[in-house]
Amino acid sequence: MSHLASTDPEVAELIENERLRQTNGLELIASENIVSKAVLETTGSIMTNKYAEGYPGKRYYGGCEYYDIVENLARDRLCQLFGADHANVQAHSGSGANMAVYFATINYGDKIMSMKLSEGGHLSHGSPVSFSGKMYDVVQYGVDHETERLDYADLAEMARKEKPQMIVCGASAYPREIDFKAFGEIAADVGAYCVADIAHIAGLVAAGLHNSPVGVIPFTTTTTHKTLRGPRGGAILCDSEYAQAIDKAIFPGLQGGPLMHIIAAKAVCFKEALQPAYKEYCRQVIKNAQTLAATLEGEGLRLVSGGTDNHLMLLDLSDRKLTGLQAENTLHDAGITVNKNTIPRETLSPFVTSGLRIGTPAVTSRGMKEEEMKTIGHCIATVLKNIENAERIAEVKAEVEALSSRFPIYAVTE
Repeated sequence: MSHLASTDPEVAELIENERLRQTNGLELIASENIVSKAVLETTGSIMTNKYAEGYPGKRYYGGCEYYDIVENLARDRLCQLFGADHANVQAHSGSGANMAVYFATINYGDKIMSMKLSEGGHLSHGSPVSFSGKMYDVVQYGVDHETERLDYADLAEMARKEKPQMIVCGASAYPREIDFKAFGEIAADVGAYCVADIAHIAGLVAAGLHNSPVGVIPFTTTTTHKTLRGPRGGAILCDSEYAQAIDKAIFPGLQGGPLMHIIAAKAVCFKEALQPAYKEYCRQVIKNAQTLAATLEGEGLRLVSGGTDNHLMLLDLSDRKLTGLQAENTLHDAGITVNKNTIPRETLSPFVTSGLRIGTPAVTSRGMKEEEMKTIGHCIATVLKNIENAERIAEVKAEVEALSSRFPIYAVTE
């Protein structure tokens, strides 16, 4: 940090403030995690200096011999991790990965069948404010409003009626296990392509703790920075027959030069995920989520679908006359970072919402376990039950800081 501090003290100060925020508080946003020092070091490495348009062995620039090796390492490790035929690790994001699959398979104006954003889907699955909603004819499914879970018989009936060219499965706010085999069968029945977006659950899938779409559905997309615990970026896995089309869709179709420092960090992340300790980490993520969910329910708070099978839960605040926005802001004051989120049967705008999304990947990376989840659950409940009591919020913040101090993230850089 000494070079940055002397060159740009303003940015250095902001980075230090963010380090302190993460260290002294609790990150419970389900899409966030804490990378290893090895991933952090690789992300800031000298590999950021090079242009490497193209793919290994077929670059448009000279001097790429080490970049070819590291990209092949990333691709091979990702294929090994998921048992896939082919991997593309150049996608800058999960949204870009989804776009590439659409571009490689269907035409402008074709019909996509996907999950509603308000009931757990993602912007890039067909939201009208996204490219996906602007470029394609989108029909959307939700969860059963009684069980708050996917009903696969209803999905099959909808697919037969709508006859989409692409079915998108996977979610950004769905706390239950997804039956990818059922989605694959529905798509095959109506002659549609199918893509599984496992951005949130990729680590759990890799660890064998959630069923896998790889080998069941021809396309799988993911980010690398959520439960996979890697750098911010995306990736695509596909059957071998689609490898060329996917690679062309990413480059030159959508992107120019790949972010080779990020691809190198992805390679490091994938190696970490192949180790036995990573499976234990993912198992603890789920244990922590289920303990936190049970604690919140024990405090009288309502969870969408009554619990969780994965790393996240959705808290329904509608019966407490609280909005997600109020809850997010007040928990932030107490040192707890979560995000407001829509819930099934949502009546408020996405900027206000009736719910909160809460996840355990980052706190698990810090070494926290079930007992800490009970403490965190009580802290969250205390804040939500005392939303206008500044003194009580301050007491919770002190408790959060004491808990956080026992589980440091990174030592201060010398």
